[in-house]
Amino acid sequence: MAKVSVLGAGAWGVALGILLAENGNDVTMWTLLENEAKMLNEDRENKISLPGVKLHDTMKVTTDLEEAVKDKDVIVLATASRFIRSTSAKIKDYVKKGQIIVNVAKGIEESTLMTMTDIISEEIPDCDAVVLSGPSHAEEVGRGLPTTCVVGATTVKTAKFVQDIFMNNRFRVYTSPDILGIELGGALKNVIALAAGMADGIGCGDNTKAALITRGMREITRLGLAMGGKSETFSGLTGMGDLIVTCASVHSRNRRAGILIGEGKTMDEAMTAVNQVVEGVYSAKAAILLAEKYNVSMPIVAEVNKVLFENKSVRESLEDLMVRDKTTEITVDNWK
Repeated sequence: MAKVSVLGAGAWGVALGILLAENGNDVTMWTLLENEAKMLNEDRENKISLPGVKLHDTMKVTTDLEEAVKDKDVIVLATASRFIRSTSAKIKDYVKKGQIIVNVAKGIEESTLMTMTDIISEEIPDCDAVVLSGPSHAEEVGRGLPTTCVVGATTVKTAKFVQDIFMNNRFRVYTSPDILGIELGGALKNVIALAAGMADGIGCGDNTKAALITRGMREITRLGLAMGGKSETFSGLTGMGDLIVTCASVHSRNRRAGILIGEGKTMDEAMTAVNQVVEGVYSAKAAILLAEKYNVSMPIVAEVNKVLFENKSVRESLEDLMVRDKTTEITVDNWK
């Protein structure tokens, strides 16, 4: 049994907290919001973010950050990506040297182009930053539906330790050394999911969805390889797997926001209607900046940015993608 703190009591934090508690770990959940802590303690569920999913009887809930973090074996950072830096800065005085911190947020910081584990390591230099990611909607993990994820860590020892505390017969966890690739796949798929939702919103069909998924995966892989990620990662759970589920699922906030934009709402109106963090909006600018930095072609990502931030219509962006210069899907040296 491990002593685990889950920071962030939204849908994903609650679902993982329940999973960890069911696995026999001593789990403390932290939320910044007094009303959210009151709801979790009194009703034993987050009725807003994850209704109908009850906390495990052994789980504790607190708004005291020091109480939540101090003397824990593992800290799970389950806040939205834009709060990873500020939360890391707040906890650094309470964590021990070598503290295992598991990031489960998906995003890239726009101002620095850093991944979440890079941010955590910068704010808490002596910690052991890990990532857990994969095709894993909180709504399904909370209900105990079969799910698979990948944990990325700098050492086999840490990866296996984190694998052990999360894994059970409904939540299978693989290990990987490719932290960068895992994080890029998790962040960039949200941008492609926005595009997939936009296509749904204007009435496109399965052919369009399949094209956006496969060509979007190509863009993610190109950038990921240029940055040092491993090709196996992008064809695996945290690459193609996560992209498929986010582009197709009814639970996907990014797809839902994209649908609303395709139907004519502005970015701000769509985000308000979804009423949850739409990570792809925050990752879109970072993604195109990374593409420019590494000289990688990402036309779908570029068009998503134009729709989000330049008021370009979804139909015009789709048309421009379709009429780009002719090219080949596979290049070989000896093709005659």
